[in-house]
Amino acid sequence: MQMRDALRRLAKAVVVITVRHEGQRYAMAATAVSELSMDPPSLLICVNRTASLYAPLAAGADFCVNILHSSHETISAACSGKLKGEARFEQGRWAESDLGLPYLEDAQASFVCRNAQQVDYGTHGIFIGAVAEVMNHGPVDPLVYVDGRYTVVSAAA
Repeated sequence: MQMRDALRRLAKAVVVITVRHEGQRYAMAATAVSELSMDPPSLLICVNRTASLYAPLAAGADFCVNILHSSHETISAACSGKLKGEARFEQGRWAESDLGLPYLEDAQASFVCRNAQQVDYGTHGIFIGAVAEVMNHGPVDPLVYVDGRYTVVSAAA
């Protein structure tokens, strides 16, 4: 498909979106995330309706977007592969935000968001998160996904 081939050329930072809903933690690796507005501070995430994360988000659960460091490839794999539920949290150092959401302690950045609005379109739910808390860690060195593989951004010379 031409659309899929074209999108393989769009390099994106890899994130893990996390949720806590009815006492259970959920995590999903994603690249369909974008800043939406600085005023009010907000992010937009897109989640396939077949993903386990979709139902808690559709029920209004708040979420956290964790931008992965270049060394976090195993965390991305754990959150996008065959592992399910709590097994996805066995990789990495996870903590809990003031809103009770799991976040990755050494993520490049973590955005704790209140679930502000949802729109379903095609196969996905689009969720707008009002940013309530931001945590930054270390120098800028994100894990990037392009053309079906992981890569890193080289520092400017």
